[in-house]
Amino acid sequence: MRHRIGIHRWPFAAIALMSTTIVGGCHSFHVEVTVENRTGALVQLLEVDYPSASFGTGELAPQADYHYRIQLRGTGPLKIQYTEGNLRGKSVQITGPTLVERQEGKLEIVLLPGGKAVFHSDLTP
Repeated sequence: MRHRIGIHRWPFAAIALMSTTIVGGCHSFHVEVTVENRTGALVQLLEVDYPSASFGTGELAPQADYHYRIQLRGTGPLKIQYTEGNLRGKSVQITGPTLVERQEGKLEIVLLPGGKAVFHSDLTP
């Protein structure tokens, strides 16, 4: 008596192939954001607002970097706010580039002295 092992395995192979196709067809668009503190002073209460959400940290030491991964929902400007030096320091607000849903890639935010910032982006449309 012959056994047809290949016939019994076919449904499992088909399910595995369909699962791979479904999972592989989904793509999440992410932006890797790096905030660099080049102000020469401690940055406190850092908040980065982007379309549909925000992120931040309580403190960012001089010359330190903060990394965060975001997913854009909607379109709008990037906004940054923080306090220079100690909590009695100057409040800084900066408006950055406009971000668009489904962009992905890298965005570098370099905080500079005097409440200024430079933005370097490598984003796909």
